[in-house]
Amino acid sequence: MSKKIVAVNAGPRKGWNTDTLINEAIKGAESAGAEVIKFDLFRLEKYTGCISCFGCKKEEFKGHCICRDGLTPVLDAIREADGLIIGSPNYLSEMTASFRALYERLIFQNLTYNIDTPCCNERFIPVLLIMTSNAPGGSYTGLLQNYQNTLTNFVGPTRVLVSGNTLQLKDYSKTDWEWTMFNPEAKIRRHETVFPKECENAFAMGKALAE
Repeated sequence: MSKKIVAVNAGPRKGWNTDTLINEAIKGAESAGAEVIKFDLFRLEKYTGCISCFGCKKEEFKGHCICRDGLTPVLDAIREADGLIIGSPNYLSEMTASFRALYERLIFQNLTYNIDTPCCNERFIPVLLIMTSNAPGGSYTGLLQNYQNTLTNFVGPTRVLVSGNTLQLKDYSKTDWEWTMFNPEAKIRRHETVFPKECENAFAMGKALAE
């Protein structure tokens, strides 16, 4: 039986850095025989982060977020999946608000507040966490370590792929602003030489997730 992988894009720009890396990871998973379902968080019905209703702390709903909205199909799919690919760009030194909404609901439903058994998730799955950023790749080590640790403890063993100093626009000269913080030529050069290698890494990591 083929494995079922859920892929989640928590970035708004289809076809750009985050989406491209996720799609390469999907191709890798599919090359290993997995079936992949992909969700684009920016294109779902309205949803929120955790509303702290504590419904998931009741025995009958343990491990299930009872808030019903656009994220419900995503959470349901992850619960039945054999692996998770999730990617987000870094906005203002954090993942996107869409990522955070899913992350809160994904983790909190399995948090028990019990010292002996802090997590009620009985079905751990491997996770590939992808982050893109226009800052250098090593800028957010602490942030990513925290996410990796929490996802590992509540969802399953997590690997991280970071793409830094990413290309934001095809042509920087067409903007109405003076973006003097960036070197467009260097950005393009990196996108043409380094980013393809990161795509190869994403493919390999997606394949390993499904094997």
